[in-house]
Amino acid sequence: MARGGPGKEQIKQIIKEDKMRESIHKYFKLGVVQNMAYPSPAGDPNRNLLESIRKIACDDTFDAIEITWIGDSQLRGQVKRMLEASHLTVCYAAQPRLLSTGLNVNHLDEAERQKAEDVLIESLDEAEQLGSKGIAFLSGKWRPETREESYSQLLKTTRHLCDRAKAKNMSVELEVFDFDIAKASLIGPAPLAARLAADIRQTHNNFGLLIDLSHIPLTYETSEFVVRTLRPYVTHFHIGNAVIEPGMEAFGDTHPRFGFPRSPNDTAQVVEFLRLMKAEGFFDSGNPPVLSFEVKPWGDERPELVVAGAKRVLNRAWAMLEENV
Repeated sequence: MARGGPGKEQIKQIIKEDKMRESIHKYFKLGVVQNMAYPSPAGDPNRNLLESIRKIACDDTFDAIEITWIGDSQLRGQVKRMLEASHLTVCYAAQPRLLSTGLNVNHLDEAERQKAEDVLIESLDEAEQLGSKGIAFLSGKWRPETREESYSQLLKTTRHLCDRAKAKNMSVELEVFDFDIAKASLIGPAPLAARLAADIRQTHNNFGLLIDLSHIPLTYETSEFVVRTLRPYVTHFHIGNAVIEPGMEAFGDTHPRFGFPRSPNDTAQVVEFLRLMKAEGFFDSGNPPVLSFEVKPWGDERPELVVAGAKRVLNRAWAMLEENV
């Protein structure tokens, strides 16, 4: 070997460093939850909708967008045309529709459970119209003494929804939420989420789980426990933040920006989340999963600043990932 040339170990290190310089877009479709990042004023859900979707669609940082229901059919048509032109992957979130109406997919009263199911079936149709290949939803409130009955109701709703989605060649995802703080959803702790997913997967292969970094502190779990417990079933990721100290500003499931005062998630936690995803095989260049920011302005914060800050956190986390693997 010529003097001064790199040795074998140096070459290995160069290759390793070059590999980690690959864009995150190779392994994930980066997205943003539109209605969180650009919230509309109370009582006017469609205000600034087109403007905010246009901002996201014109930002090539994003490969995906997560939108929710649009009651105005004319406006929905405008959004559909915009999304078709953008080449964004479209994800449809039915959670806001359930939360805003108080509907419960695991309600013990069968008539009430059916109302929630009907709304989700309508959401499937709307998602299909907007170009989404599936919908996400959440479980409802529950009581400890009737948890198993609520679980059975949730199984029923989810299986019916998966049946309808399969006929459309669509998928269904259930997002894991807190179980006793803000949303107080049945699903819930990671072991119960794994149980549900295993039960549904026995009959339906178009079901998966959506896990959110901002919800993990609210379930009193760790990223390592959640990612490894739910590994076989996760199909979608959110990253964001929360405040878990009662009485503190933005307490609960409010999705404040990274680094918000008295909050648990910032760059180091995103690095750890990425490290776990890599270790568990979620870096998939062939079929990249969606990884979306779910961050919301607090008080008079500007949406653009909060979104830009989230991008900086992820960029720094990606750059730091190699030395933490």
